[in-house]
Amino acid sequence: MISQTDLASLLCSRLCHDLLSPVGALSNGLELLADENDPEMRERCVELLEASAKISTDKLKFFRLAFGAAGGFGDSVPIEEAQQVISALAGDAKKIEVNWAMAENTLPKPAIKVLLNLAQIALDALVRGGRLDIGAERLEGNVEIVARATGPRIAFDETIGRALQGELGAGELTSRTAAAHMIAVLAEELGGGLQYRLADDALVLGAVIPEPEGMIG
Repeated sequence: MISQTDLASLLCSRLCHDLLSPVGALSNGLELLADENDPEMRERCVELLEASAKISTDKLKFFRLAFGAAGGFGDSVPIEEAQQVISALAGDAKKIEVNWAMAENTLPKPAIKVLLNLAQIALDALVRGGRLDIGAERLEGNVEIVARATGPRIAFDETIGRALQGELGAGELTSRTAAAHMIAVLAEELGGGLQYRLADDALVLGAVIPEPEGMIG
């Protein structure tokens, strides 16, 4: 069983990995801007800086909500917050259409974390673009979540699938599978579960997360 400290380290490694490219682009853009005198090239440098800054900000907002304590001090988080960060990431990735089917205005924080991480896994699978459908509803004391990625050449590492099922040992976990392992542990602690189904042109990720007793009804 992986320790909380090791899991936190792996999640930090994932955050650093995801931020390295846009932050590096910011650094390169500033260097180019300092040495460039041509007005047209300076304008292109500024565009690069703006795009890199937006991607960095979008990723930080995602990590804060998906792994951190964002969403206020209450037990629920507005669905709109999750929609904003996922739509931003999809926009940064380009060529991905996002569709939402949400029956609720708010969801418990654990459900939001699971939803965001499943959506991120689905986004990562759409390496050549495609469509991401995300749905969530309350049903008989549970929150049921589905994220479906549809597109050409779905890219999905089965190791992530094993992590979602809680099948990876401590020695097998990496920064790539840490998020999947985290939500698998979270779902298990709450008495719920995760599942996935992979086809050539689609990846379906699902979760059932019991609501805290004080929030049912």
